[in-house]
Amino acid sequence: MPAWLGGQTDELIGVVGKAALMYGTAVLGLRVAHRRTLSQWTAIDFAAAVAIGAVLGRTAVAAGQSYLVGATALVTLLAAHALVTLGRSNRWFAKVVDHRVRVLVDHGRLRHDQLRRCGLTENDLVAKLRELGVGRLEELRYVLYETKGELTVVRENGSDDDPELVRAGLRDAAGR
Repeated sequence: MPAWLGGQTDELIGVVGKAALMYGTAVLGLRVAHRRTLSQWTAIDFAAAVAIGAVLGRTAVAAGQSYLVGATALVTLLAAHALVTLGRSNRWFAKVVDHRVRVLVDHGRLRHDQLRRCGLTENDLVAKLRELGVGRLEELRYVLYETKGELTVVRENGSDDDPELVRAGLRDAAGR
């Protein structure tokens, strides 16, 4: 068997042990952490997941990496993520770590500058609006691009009065 395929067989037991211990440590740490589904992930959640995956993988396969060092890094990342998650309840801190709500459509008019800021094209938005059953932009009062990358569609209703939650989103979009 070529060395690139089966070399380092003497290290396999250590790899299995470290991988199992790191997995157990991650499960325990994530069990203590806040429950959030993938659809609720923000940029900080994604960054934490990537960093945790990197630590798990490196600790499991790197010969010079001990379980203790990897577990310390993992617990540190989980603790930092928990602190940032808790900090998001503070309005000022949330402004630093979360994206602002953006108004992509305002009374039937596309806002191309906001599309660009969100990294979206007109085609991206129109495709999603079609999925949601929107036939014409004129049907829409607002389309809000939410903090987590989802769209909120507010249809025109003939009234000048916006619902309270829509007003809150518009205030966030304005930076207030």
